[in-house]
Amino acid sequence: MSELHESGEDYLEAILRIQKENGICRSVDVARKLNVSKPSVSRAMGILEENGYITVGNVGALELTSKGKEKAESVYSRHVLLTKFLVKITGVSPEQAEENACRIEHDIDEDVKKGIENWMNKNS
Repeated sequence: MSELHESGEDYLEAILRIQKENGICRSVDVARKLNVSKPSVSRAMGILEENGYITVGNVGALELTSKGKEKAESVYSRHVLLTKFLVKITGVSPEQAEENACRIEHDIDEDVKKGIENWMNKNS
């Protein structure tokens, strides 16, 4: 699986965000953050581990590999950029912008993302 699916990107982003907030991330934390079942997280973690995005430590701590961290940070940066952009251009609440950014972040082309970055840099 060279191309990561949307749900895989969501899981990687969740791991990164939980690690930033708590210093450590476990499957139960991911399940809680994404509002999914523990078995769903378990399956996803198995796939992410198999594909070299994460490792699972002895105490169940989820660790991003360099490949996983790079992908998670890329998804998270798109998320933050799109949230700020949507708030700025539409005037919607940060919460509504974030919900929409979550849906858009997986489908946006790189050149469109760069265009938004350029616009935000000029108009911030």
